[in-house]
Amino acid sequence: MERQFSKLGPKVKKMRKFLLPILIALYALALVSCDSKQAVTPNKVHCVNDLGHKKVGVQIGNTADIYASDFGGDTAKIDVDRYTKLADAIQALKQGKIDAVLSDDQPAKAFVRENPSLRILDEVFVEEMYAGVVAKGNEALLDSVNQALAAMKQDGVYDSLFNTYIYRTGDYHYQKKVTEGPKLIVSTNAQFPPYEYYENAKIVGLDIEIVNYIADYLNRTVEIQDIEFDAIINAVSSGKADVGFAGFTVTEERKKSINFTTPYTLSKIVVIVRGDEAVESDESFAEQFHKNFVKDSRWKFIALGLRNTLIISLFAALLGILIGFVVAQIRTGNEFNGRYKVLNALAKVYLAVIRGTPMMIQLLIIYYIVFSSVNVNKILVAVVAFGVNSGAYVSEIIRSGIKGVDPGQVEAGRSLGLKFRTILYSIVYPQAFKNSLPALTNEFITLIKETSICGYIGLMDLTRGGDIIRSMTYEAMLPLLAVAAIYFVIVAGLSACVAKLEKRLKKNER
Repeated sequence: MERQFSKLGPKVKKMRKFLLPILIALYALALVSCDSKQAVTPNKVHCVNDLGHKKVGVQIGNTADIYASDFGGDTAKIDVDRYTKLADAIQALKQGKIDAVLSDDQPAKAFVRENPSLRILDEVFVEEMYAGVVAKGNEALLDSVNQALAAMKQDGVYDSLFNTYIYRTGDYHYQKKVTEGPKLIVSTNAQFPPYEYYENAKIVGLDIEIVNYIADYLNRTVEIQDIEFDAIINAVSSGKADVGFAGFTVTEERKKSINFTTPYTLSKIVVIVRGDEAVESDESFAEQFHKNFVKDSRWKFIALGLRNTLIISLFAALLGILIGFVVAQIRTGNEFNGRYKVLNALAKVYLAVIRGTPMMIQLLIIYYIVFSSVNVNKILVAVVAFGVNSGAYVSEIIRSGIKGVDPGQVEAGRSLGLKFRTILYSIVYPQAFKNSLPALTNEFITLIKETSICGYIGLMDLTRGGDIIRSMTYEAMLPLLAVAAIYFVIVAGLSACVAKLEKRLKKNER
C-alpha cells in the first residue's frame, strides 16, 4: 500500500486541490439536513432475550449471521439485516434503522469507543474460537503454519502481542525479519480492529503481526490482500492467497470447503445497542474534516482509488469499444449479406451470457476461475472483466446506430458500384457514430460507476477508498459524500465534453 501511495507523486497533490472544495461544499450542505443527535430512537434491546422480532444487523459471512438466523426458533425469530461491512450496520443502528448489531467483542469495543451513543450489553451472545484458513489439499502449508503458531506461543511472542492488542496493557510489536524470498500471500478484511485495520495507510493489527511471525518462520516475505470478508475463503480456496486471517470462527459448514489452522484466540459475539440517552456531537466541521481526510493523510485513499477507477474505466471503455465494434460488424454483416454464420452464432451466445449475468459475478469468475492459476495484476483483471462486459452493450449500441441509417443510402452506394466495405466505412459508420454517441456516453458513465465493485478482488477503487476511511473513523457521511461528489464531477465533466462534441458534429452537417 505504501508503495502505491509513493507512486502518486505530484499528481496526487493536484488531486488534493481539486477534491478539497468539493468536500467542503458537500459537508456544508450535509450540515443543513443532518441532526447532531445520534440516538434518534429509544433503545428496545436490554438483554439477549429482547432480540426476538427485532431488526438486528450482521456482517455477511460472519458467524453472527448464522447465530442470528437460528435464534428464537419460530416464536421469537430475529429479523436479520445483512451488511457487507460492520461500519454500515453501526451507522444503521445509530440512525434507528435497526435495533441492535451482533459483532465480535473486540471490534464492538472499538466501535463503542468512537461512538459514545452506543453501548454493549453485559450478556454475551455466544463464545467462539478464531483460526486462520488454508486451502484443502495444501496440508503441508497447514502443518507449517500450525508449527509456527505453536512456536509463537511457546516463545512468548503471542502473549506479548495479545497483551498489546487485546488487553491494551503492553506496547510490544513484532518486527518482520525476512525481507527477501518467496511471498506468503495473505487475504484479510482490514475493517476488524484490533485484529486487522488501517493505521497510517498501513494494514496493522494482531492477525497481521501473527502473519509476520509465521512468514518469518517459513522464511518468506508477506503480501497482504485487503478484500471483502465473504470473499476471503474463495480467494484461499482458488489459490489467489495462501492463507486467510480475518477472525474466522471454526464451523462444521466451513470445514467442508476450507482447512482451519490451530485456533489461536477465544472471542465472543456481543450485542451492540443504542444508549438510553441521545448524545450530542461536539465535533466542529473542521475537526470532522480533519479526522476523515487530513489525519494520517487519509485523503490518499480517495486519491489512489480515484486514480485506479479512472485507469480501469478508460482502458475498459477502449477494450469495450473494440470488442463491441467487432461484434457489431459480424452481426450487421450477417444481417446484410448472410455472412459470418458461425461467428454470428458465437456473438449471440456472448451477448446472451454477458447481458444475462451480473457484472460482479463476471468479475469474480474472471479473477477466481479464468485467472486462477495466473498471478496477474488486479487492474488488468478489472480492465478485462469490465471491457468484456461493456463490449456486449457497446455492440448493440453500434448495431442499433447502424440500423438507424436509411437503408436507401446503402442501396445508393451499391448502385454506384461501391464495395460493401466502402459503403460501411464511408457512409454508414460516420452516421452510426453520431446516432450512437449519446448511448455510448451513457454506457461509459455506467462503466465508471460499476467499478465500485472492485473491492471484491481486493482492488482499491474510489468507492473502496471511502470505505476504508469509514472503517477508520466509524463515520459514514463525509466519506460517502466525498465519493459521491467525485463520481458526480467525473460524470458531469464527461457529459459536458460529449455535448460539445455533438454540437461540433452537427455543425459539420450544415
